[in-house]
Amino acid sequence: MSTKTVPLSAKVHEVTMFESVLARLDAAAKLMNLSSELAQILRNPQKQVKVSLPIMMDSGNIQVFEGYRTVHSTHLGPSKGGIRYALDVNTDEVRALAAWMTFKCAVANLPYGGAKGGIKCDPRAMSVGELERLSRAYAKAMKDVIGINKDIPAPDMGTGGREMAWILDEFNKITGEDNPGVITGKPIALGGSLGRDAATGRGVMVNTLEALKKMNLKPIAVTAVVQGFGNVGSHAARLLSEQGVKIVGIGDHTASFYSEKGINIAEALEYAAQNGRVLKGFKGATEIRSEELLISKCDVLVPAALQNVITEENAPKIQAKLIVEGANGPTMPEADPIIHEKGIICVPDILANSGGVTVSYFEWVQNKAGYYWTEQEVNAKHDEKMELAFDAVWNNKGKYKTSMRIAAYITALQKIEQGVKLKGAY
Repeated sequence: MSTKTVPLSAKVHEVTMFESVLARLDAAAKLMNLSSELAQILRNPQKQVKVSLPIMMDSGNIQVFEGYRTVHSTHLGPSKGGIRYALDVNTDEVRALAAWMTFKCAVANLPYGGAKGGIKCDPRAMSVGELERLSRAYAKAMKDVIGINKDIPAPDMGTGGREMAWILDEFNKITGEDNPGVITGKPIALGGSLGRDAATGRGVMVNTLEALKKMNLKPIAVTAVVQGFGNVGSHAARLLSEQGVKIVGIGDHTASFYSEKGINIAEALEYAAQNGRVLKGFKGATEIRSEELLISKCDVLVPAALQNVITEENAPKIQAKLIVEGANGPTMPEADPIIHEKGIICVPDILANSGGVTVSYFEWVQNKAGYYWTEQEVNAKHDEKMELAFDAVWNNKGKYKTSMRIAAYITALQKIEQGVKLKGAY
């Protein structure tokens, strides 16, 4: 009797990022009885653009890069979303991140839809000149997609104010106009907003404090572990420590550290700044294996690095009482019910890290008005937005007797449903 070999790919289906988004969308839609028509609309991005970008490298050779931009929704306003430069940029990832932005903007009650873009490249292996030529080529290729009232990009993984300045300059040269609001996350000198750099980390901090209030815990009495020490994680760790939270664990892609006595975040920040922006070699705590960080003893866990780090395997071992997602998609769908059953409150990414897009919105408003706010004004407006968003999600959590994650999607879908019905677009 012969046996037929089943290919491994047929046995195991790895859930994609976009499928993860759709799984949460479907769960929320079912719970709130969302119309099947609207659910179907939101399962399909409005526009997906893929371009080839031939670039003259410093060697004199031509290299062709793949560029992407996905507009998921414009039901509540122009689309908004970052541009990332990374080797793993692909169609599925960009679609997922664009959809997340739609829900993130709706949860934060911003007049935006969602979008995302990216270029498949390794920015760390490229010179400044190569990166500038690549950024300008992307702006040219996307000239009919982006626009101050159409689609507004911002920085993401592998990009920052420098790249946004190049894209803005090239776009304005092409259009013959001067619209600083077509891009956010710009340098301050070109119309960037004060408070933008720390905004996502600040949103994590505000959401943490709001959750602790609901849990009747005082910041000074809790400990936290922050995975990721880039822009989001470093600012979140700093701001939480300033609120009295004891940071007992930190880590990045080079090393992870833990200390029950607490870690001096100011020293860690100074060390990283002088060490190529990485933590490897830090002496202020005991180095541990990276996989130990997420399951270390703490009250608050902030995954602020990569997606899919909280899995079905490590979720049962998590000791935290509260998870606040600084990264996009750090928790796999299979881990959600485990976390919920353990009684862990999880403030989801589309709420917890929406501080960045909130201050991007403020930057856009300031650009359009030609009038700029102080950092204190920006922070105060940001905190108010975050607190209102948290309360809306928390209330839906109780109303629908569900997790914070599904409650956040319900909050977003309620907003989008209202916008679609009032416009009568379909």
